[in-house]
Amino acid sequence: MDSSILEGLRVGVGITGSFCTHKTILSTLEKLVKDGADVYPIFSENVSKTTTRFMEADELRAKVTEITGREPICSIKEAEPIGPKKLLDVMTVVPCTGNTLAKLACAITDTPVLMACKSHLRNNRPIVIAVSTNDALSGNAKNIGALLGTKNYYFVPMRQDDPTNKPFSVVADFDKLNQTIVYAARGIQMQPIFL
Repeated sequence: MDSSILEGLRVGVGITGSFCTHKTILSTLEKLVKDGADVYPIFSENVSKTTTRFMEADELRAKVTEITGREPICSIKEAEPIGPKKLLDVMTVVPCTGNTLAKLACAITDTPVLMACKSHLRNNRPIVIAVSTNDALSGNAKNIGALLGTKNYYFVPMRQDDPTNKPFSVVADFDKLNQTIVYAARGIQMQPIFL
């Protein structure tokens, strides 16, 4: 992919609580920045405050700030101006948990990431979803379907990550995020959606 395509593109990256993917997300952010995107990180409240076996909350914040050159937005109040100020060209949710998927499908706005999405949508601009949830093919299948049929939502291609032991679990191919953003900025869903 021609890295100049992302040059100067203002990309919001909403990071939600699929904590096992956070180390992968750091390399995903590095690729976005390397390919020229101007990245605005946004943390859900759980991400900004929760230390897990995968990473300390302060460590994640420090690494994201170092990579992007910006402190993460961590409150609904901080996220609300994204739309009125037209801060972003594309908003992404990477990773997008089942909880966040369900709330997006029902237009619930109770976290900084959800507020960023709602605020961004007022400008009729794209939101890119990178699914990471154990219930994508069960309880959240209907929410994926609802968002696939909703204007301005685009999905990073995804696959079952462990069909034998976790048959309902799906994870986006984070290596395809940048290309999905390019397509979404043009109003096109990258195909195939399911790998």
